[in-house]
Amino acid sequence: MATIKDIASKLGISVSAVSKGLNGASDISEELRQMVLDTAVEMGYSTKRSRKEEHRKLAIFIENMEYENKGDFGFDIILGFKQSAFKHKWDVEVIPVTPAFQLSEKYDTYMLKHGFSGSFVLGFTLHDEWMKQFEHTTTPTVLFDNFISKNPNVSYIGTDNYEGIDLAIEHLANLGHKRIAFLNGSSHSMVSEQRLDAFRLSMVHHGLIVDDKLTAYGYYMAGSAQDHVPAFLDLGATAIMCGNDLIATGVLNECRLRKYDIPKDISVIGFDDIPIASKCNLTTINQDRHELGKCAYVALSAMTHHIAISKTLMRPRLVIRNTTGKLS
Repeated sequence: MATIKDIASKLGISVSAVSKGLNGASDISEELRQMVLDTAVEMGYSTKRSRKEEHRKLAIFIENMEYENKGDFGFDIILGFKQSAFKHKWDVEVIPVTPAFQLSEKYDTYMLKHGFSGSFVLGFTLHDEWMKQFEHTTTPTVLFDNFISKNPNVSYIGTDNYEGIDLAIEHLANLGHKRIAFLNGSSHSMVSEQRLDAFRLSMVHHGLIVDDKLTAYGYYMAGSAQDHVPAFLDLGATAIMCGNDLIATGVLNECRLRKYDIPKDISVIGFDDIPIASKCNLTTINQDRHELGKCAYVALSAMTHHIAISKTLMRPRLVIRNTTGKLS
């Protein structure tokens, strides 16, 4: 493990200057401080303070995801992670981030200067700046619904989208549906790409024809439905598979506005099983978000002990309620 002397020797500066750079002293330039941090990361340095049990810290970085209130998608994931981490005497800090933040801060140097030993990352898009940096990070990092190949310091945690979508399509096919539409979430998202691919594969597996006019990217909110549901209905869709439960609630509203009886005239199925799904009696695919958070901690803990974890996939579960029925 690199020492302060090693860093000083490589940079050709004093040990005291390195110490000041690592500890955020105000009497050195920002340029020198950043150089010290970058070199410390490159050499694999970690502070003695961060290695002490009473100062061990993990970060949760979150973007594009609601998490503060019970019922928000991210709430139970973070709760499960925190509960597991606290049992093992880790402090956990939740840090909302933006694309601008990622451009202003390098991931590894941010982790080092704030004393974090690892992180759990939720809600990032494929084009986020830190996604590029995760390809080479030396910091133990767990990504929710994102994957980085060939870096033993980065792990993926999620629910098996292929199995989940297939459960939904199998259910609809058994009810007699053939004209099945798919309203997906946002593009530039790994989970959206997986669910579209899973939809196509499952339709073919069940002997159903995929009509590209009945598939669309939207965004993971209820309002997405108004842009696509009218066309789906005009094209004769008898069932609509949705990228998440919020989209599904919008689909239910749009169908009812057009006097469609659910599930007699059209079936609707969601994904996630957030609390609003049970309130709407929505058939959906359950992913256990509390267990996802716990599994994320297990993977991160393993990596802090130099055990490389590639992927951890939770099994989904079909929850049948009142928005799916036999084709009349």
